[in-house]
Amino acid sequence: MSHELIASRADWRGPEISARTDWIHHLSAAELAEIETALAGVKRKGVGIEAVNRENFPLQLFPRIVEKAHSMLENDCGMFLIRGLPVEKHPVEDMRLVYWALGQYLGKAVSQSSKGDVLGDVRDMSRFSDGRGRGYQSSRHLEFHTDSCDVVCLLVIRVAKEGGRSMIASSVALHNEMVRSRPELADALYGTFSGYSPGERAGGFWTQPVFSTQDGHFACKTGYVYFRLAAEKFPDKIPPLTETRIAALEYFQEIANRPDMHFSMLFQPGDLQMLNNHVMLHARTEFEDYHEEDRKRHLLRLWLSVPNSRPLSPLMKDVYRDVTPGAWRGGYPAASGKIVFHSNVSMD
Repeated sequence: MSHELIASRADWRGPEISARTDWIHHLSAAELAEIETALAGVKRKGVGIEAVNRENFPLQLFPRIVEKAHSMLENDCGMFLIRGLPVEKHPVEDMRLVYWALGQYLGKAVSQSSKGDVLGDVRDMSRFSDGRGRGYQSSRHLEFHTDSCDVVCLLVIRVAKEGGRSMIASSVALHNEMVRSRPELADALYGTFSGYSPGERAGGFWTQPVFSTQDGHFACKTGYVYFRLAAEKFPDKIPPLTETRIAALEYFQEIANRPDMHFSMLFQPGDLQMLNNHVMLHARTEFEDYHEEDRKRHLLRLWLSVPNSRPLSPLMKDVYRDVTPGAWRGGYPAASGKIVFHSNVSMD
């Protein structure tokens, strides 16, 4: 079966998006002032982060930013950046509270691991682990990938001494490039793949396509490393990763890494980056950290379900649980049934 090109405003190349500024919002003095006032209010009342919501963290100007963010994420380029949050003015725990409050306006958070962490810490934890931690807890290069949610948000608290560039590519553009140049490989990614991630999903096993469409909406979900694990773990139960499928997955990464296909940026403290996982891929270059603990690279992460999300193929139900638009979906079930607001050892 030969698939057609996807018509979408999220079909862009790196140089094109680099020249645009409509996906970046610089916070004004008035917008910052209302955030400061709301923060002071919940601290004065002793409201804990678990109880923070739109009612006790009232914002009048921020919803206008949210409206534009939702539109850009779902109907335009698939990305949005809010710049200028006061991370250098406040301790990390205050910014964790602010970020959680802003997330209440943007969508509904889902757990990022079986630990139940709804507000994750992205920093190098390799010296505290046995080397089996997830990629975001290391300083190594991360290949282009997607997360298991509608929208991934990163708030930059501190940047690395060197490196750690954020790289973004349009999966719509990659799909269309594959259809033009290697249609047989594009077709292969519409097939059903088996993934395995022990400890994060019930049984650790699921199935999904990489490319899918539903009611005219395209979606992409990567997972090469998990597909390889599944093939190794269940060689007698699942279809093998054929040469064509392996070639398709590798060609997909090859295209994403072309300089003309992706966009890269160095974060600034106070940046809040948002990406629509269904049409965007993200990667990160390796980084070198500072020696001092209070200077090490630190980002806070939210995985969100958003009210204007797209319908997904029924074939994605293993990943998202619910594929209806606007549903609370994605993430990983918390093993304990409880949520937490830190995802690793505090070093601040």
